[in-house]
Amino acid sequence: MRTVLVLLRKDFLNFSKDRVAVSLTFFVPVALIWIFGQVFGVNRADSGPTGIPLAVVREAAAPELQALIGALKQEKAFKVIETAAGADGAAVPLTEAAVRQGIRENRYRFALVFPADATSGSRFGLRVKFLYNPRNDIETQTVTGLLQKTIFTSVPSLLMQSLRKDAEAAIGSAATEKFYDEMAGVIGRSFNYDPARVREAMQRGDALPSAAAPSGEPAAAKSANGLMDRLVKIESEQLAGQQVKSPMATRSVGGWAMMFLMFSLSASAASLFEEKKAGLFVRLLSSPVRRSHILWSKYAFGIALGLVQLTALFVAGRFLFGIDVLSNFGNLVFACLCAAMACTAFGMLIASVAPSPAAASGLATFLILTMSAVGGAWFPLSFMPEFMQTIGKCTLTYWAMEGFTAALWASASFVEMLPVCGVLVGIAATIIAVSLWRFQRSPVFD
Repeated sequence: MRTVLVLLRKDFLNFSKDRVAVSLTFFVPVALIWIFGQVFGVNRADSGPTGIPLAVVREAAAPELQALIGALKQEKAFKVIETAAGADGAAVPLTEAAVRQGIRENRYRFALVFPADATSGSRFGLRVKFLYNPRNDIETQTVTGLLQKTIFTSVPSLLMQSLRKDAEAAIGSAATEKFYDEMAGVIGRSFNYDPARVREAMQRGDALPSAAAPSGEPAAAKSANGLMDRLVKIESEQLAGQQVKSPMATRSVGGWAMMFLMFSLSASAASLFEEKKAGLFVRLLSSPVRRSHILWSKYAFGIALGLVQLTALFVAGRFLFGIDVLSNFGNLVFACLCAAMACTAFGMLIASVAPSPAAASGLATFLILTMSAVGGAWFPLSFMPEFMQTIGKCTLTYWAMEGFTAALWASASFVEMLPVCGVLVGIAATIIAVSLWRFQRSPVFD
């Protein structure tokens, strides 16, 4: 027993001296648990999605719509956008044509259009156009549900206010009150609600039985929902991605591919330590070879390997999930090339700053998992707090996925791909410059 305890103490001492093992055991899991907690709103007062841009076009003159737009602005999930910069730089109201073009160009993902006949026409109620680009299915479903909740909650009050104004103008206040008393009785009998509670709800500005607690029957809620469906007409129109054959896989495979690519290229860059240990660098540096030559050769190899791996993964996605990679194959390969350049530079940076292969592996694991989590590879950025959304947009995972989605989802042209791919190339150039500086001044090759 004593021998076992001595050996156990030895194992704990060895473990405590291995900083990489300690970090992977405790620090990395704690960091990822914190990120997941931020995403799912654990102990957060503002849990749920935040800051999703929502373009709003108001063509109708009805003043009641301003209250509905105000309700949308109160919903923390949305960042309501009503204006855009005009030719002279001044803010001008959004138009439906401008919003449609913006959604196709990925400047907006979602938009509500209140047409000129939003609150008039042949029927009593509200007509709204919902324009969207479902590049992320989870985010789209969340936005759709929140919009329906906000609109269906606000519309009864808006309709009642409009009806009250029209009635008072036509028949006077006393006759209007009598009309509402009778209406409360009809609604109560029709939907099995307490007429007194319905009348109180009407006095507050609520128009439908859903605003008052039912007196018992589940059928009442069903009837109220049916009435709401007849009063509110939301016309949904998808403006991008209609041609995509396998939407879910098309959205997801790029994020998965990036995570595996970064692991592969980080491992490849870490081979610098093995070559140093084997004495290869001493022999190379004794010939007309400089340290930068060694790094550039590794960089070129990593780019070639990354390009082949990403292309192979997308081709596999075609056979496994039916992803259409051929219709815009040239631009997809261009996005893969830029992503491979950035990922290889990332691997070189890890190798240049880490003191040992174990440290390089631990640091790479932590950074790759973190970038995958906050960069949108696992869940939508809008589910995170706004400060984490900002961090996510600084990761190469986010920009690589934007490039893949532009090629596969939006069928973007080469010119349209340039801004996103330009960011990836800029990230690669910055990181490789830092790596070269580190290799020139560090004892990696000594």
